Amino acid sequence: MTSPAHTSPAQTSPVIELHEVSRTYDGGPPALDNVSLTVHAGESVAVLGPSGSGKSTLLNLIAGLDRPDTGTVTVDGVRVDRLGEAGAARYRRAKVGMVFQFFHLLDDLSVADNIALPAQLSGTARTEAHHRAARLMASLGIDRHARAHPTRLSGGERQRVAVARALMNRPALLLADEPTGALDSASGEDVQALLRALNADGQTLLVVTHDVALARACTRRTLRLVDGRIAADTTHPAVPEAVR
Repeated sequence: MTSPAHTSPAQTSPVIELHEVSRTYDGGPPALDNVSLTVHAGESVAVLGPSGSGKSTLLNLIAGLDRPDTGTVTVDGVRVDRLGEAGAARYRRAKVGMVFQFFHLLDDLSVADNIALPAQLSGTARTEAHHRAARLMASLGIDRHARAHPTRLSGGERQRVAVARALMNRPALLLADEPTGALDSASGEDVQALLRALNADGQTLLVVTHDVALARACTRRTLRLVDGRIAADTTHPAVPEAVR
């Protein structure tokens, strides 16, 4: 891994700042209700909660895929809640890497082309984008699959490709939405180890999940959402390798 060295949250600036954020849909109860949250650079945070607790809404607001009714959302110095559609797309390319449960890779492109795509969409020359993709593939142990198409890979390998793509533009924040939900247990543990390694190298990480074991294995801080509010915000030590 070649990310910046990890520093403690006390020594770093906030990457995520939400202030009194609320979001309601179609006159129903609040999906998020007056939520304030700060995540510092280098932190690894899990967002836990049952279906309907507000996890997806929180992720969508941070990613600029939705806007709050009230409150402010700031990510790496950008007021995300003020962005229009085009500005939000530019923000996601520059500031946020996203990893999903079902990978969302383009099956008609090679692994290398999938990974390089975000940089090319941001205006990076094809040659430089592919050099950067090659470095990421080597770092994540998937360089032997560079010319393969995603359908030829295992679930764990496809998720590594998705992580490499998410890291392509060197984002301030990596968002992972149920990143092991579509994987078998062995592949899931492999992705957990990858996320831990990325965070150890300094990557700020926010994992949205319903899986307590995943949260415990990948992160050092857990937020529990209930009915759109943060019901608990706890920190915990890293789980020793021997018991993972």
